[in-house]
Amino acid sequence: MPADAAGAGLAGAGPVEAGPVGWPVTPPGGYPAPEPDRITRFVLRLYERSPRWAVPLAAVGCVAAGMGYALISDPADASPDATPTCLLKLTTGLDCPGCGGTRALWYVLHGDLPAAARHHFLFVFALPFLAYLFVAWAGNQAFGWRLPELRISSKVIGGFLAAWLAFSVLRNLPWAPFTSLYV
Repeated sequence: MPADAAGAGLAGAGPVEAGPVGWPVTPPGGYPAPEPDRITRFVLRLYERSPRWAVPLAAVGCVAAGMGYALISDPADASPDATPTCLLKLTTGLDCPGCGGTRALWYVLHGDLPAAARHHFLFVFALPFLAYLFVAWAGNQAFGWRLPELRISSKVIGGFLAAWLAFSVLRNLPWAPFTSLYV
C-alpha cells in the first residue's frame, strides 16, 4: 500500500508514513514538537558551532585522566590494612565486578600483562577491543577516517557479560580453586 493511501481516510492527518500494512507510523494529526528550553537551545547551538574533533578530544581527555590517575595513585602498592575505596567492598567485603580493574590498568601501562591478568583477566581481554572501537569512533568523528568495522553480535556481547557475571560470582567464593581469583 503506498504511503499516501495509508492515511487517505484520516481527516486532517496530512502526510502519514506507512508502517506495517497500512499502519501509520505517526499518529493522525501528529503531535506538535515541544519547544526546546533555554539549556537545550544553548547545548544545540554549542554543538552546531563546535568543531568535529571536540567530542573525541574530550573523550581522549577523560581516558587520559583515568590513565593518569592509575599511574599517579599506584594502586598496586596499597597497604594490606588500607580501607577499601570501593563502596561494595567496604560494606559487604565482596569484590565487585570491576574490582582489580585499576590495578590491572596500572600493570598494563607498565607492560606487565601477566600481573594485569591476575588482577582482572576479563578487563585485560576486553582492552584491545575497547581501544580499537574507541580509535575507530574517534578517527571517524574527528577526521572522517573509515577504519574497518568491528562487528560484534549481540550474542557475543551477551556471552561476554555472562562470563563477566560468572567471574564476579566465582571470585567471591571462599573455596580452593576460586580463592586464586581473589584480589
